[in-house]
Amino acid sequence: MQERIVITGMGTVNPLGLNVKETWSNLIAGVSGVGQISLFDSHAAALQVHIAAEVKGFKPENFMDAKEARRRDRFEQFTIAAAKEALAQSNLQITTENAGRIGVIISSAIGGLHSLQDAILTNYNEGPRRVSPFLIPMLMANGGAGMTAIEFGIKGPCFSVASACASGSDGIGTALMMLRTGMIDAALAGASESTITSTGVAAFDRVGAMSRHNDNYSMTPQPFDKNRDGLVMGEGAAVIVLERESDAKARGVNILAELAGYGATADAFHVTAPHEHGEGGAAAIRMALSSAKANIDEVGYINAHGTGTYLNDQAETRAIKAAFGDLAYKIPISSTKSMTGHMMGATGALEAIFSVQAIREGILPPTIHYETPDPECDLDYIPNKARELKTSLVISNAFGFGGHNAVLALRKYA
Repeated sequence: MQERIVITGMGTVNPLGLNVKETWSNLIAGVSGVGQISLFDSHAAALQVHIAAEVKGFKPENFMDAKEARRRDRFEQFTIAAAKEALAQSNLQITTENAGRIGVIISSAIGGLHSLQDAILTNYNEGPRRVSPFLIPMLMANGGAGMTAIEFGIKGPCFSVASACASGSDGIGTALMMLRTGMIDAALAGASESTITSTGVAAFDRVGAMSRHNDNYSMTPQPFDKNRDGLVMGEGAAVIVLERESDAKARGVNILAELAGYGATADAFHVTAPHEHGEGGAAAIRMALSSAKANIDEVGYINAHGTGTYLNDQAETRAIKAAFGDLAYKIPISSTKSMTGHMMGATGALEAIFSVQAIREGILPPTIHYETPDPECDLDYIPNKARELKTSLVISNAFGFGGHNAVLALRKYA
């Protein structure tokens, strides 16, 4: 019989908080993390988007040596902060005996965009000799994973998965498969992202994906609402500790939930648009439930990808209907991106934490800013207020540019 893979630690920094407790409190209260961009002057950059969901009050020197912090991109700083919280909760001790049996699969879709943009400007304006010698480790997408391994002395498999906005979920799913095969005994898995730069905002706006509710940002993004006008860019990191049930029980650690299943597919349709009927998303949902050995009627909540873009929300709704049939109308669904913004590759990892918390606390987070129903998005999106409901099985969807679909299934541990 296949041994269960369980979650024993969780950590995050994101637009709603600098740890899991603070984040969850704000999430179920329906707090929005969206505000005016402060990381750079968006007006001077002549952008048409001036809002984002930034991480607030983050001081990297609280999590690492100040000198080291200056040598790390913002997304790498986030990674270490989230990993420290997750390891502390799990009480997983890294020793010379087990270091080679622990993996680090911490993903990023983009990597160090802040550092890359700054270096390009420095090279252009001041010449190549002024470019930082630390640029390569600051910009590479695997930097968060590599620096986490160095920070904690972890010597097992260490890498980053890059599958756009599915990166975090794919990284967690990859760790699940590695644990199931016995390749590793434990893993730090998740993702980190920080793309709120003039280049990042401009690029996403140019593909028509961004909300421009600059003056009235208190009502954006609006996932699944008829008047949705696009995503709001977020940033942050989320990391979980995974291990086999027997090892966790032997250590006497508190088990938070079971990571029960994982599914991944490709639309093979369009580089930025989802398949209009949600075929790939539906297939990934079915695969995740099969991996979890679960039936569709066991699912009590879906944490949706729910970006707030016209095409994504419509296609995801169709994917859920295709996977669940008439049951789709009975399953509560929410988009927590309505509060965190879209953290790109990191969002799926954070939403896995939200899924665990929903199972443990018996509270389902809302989709805020929901006002006007869309006939094409006609499911139960838990509008505006959290809902008390006990559930033992949750799925979390993450879909990304390139046609990537990743779905995690999480189960109550008992």
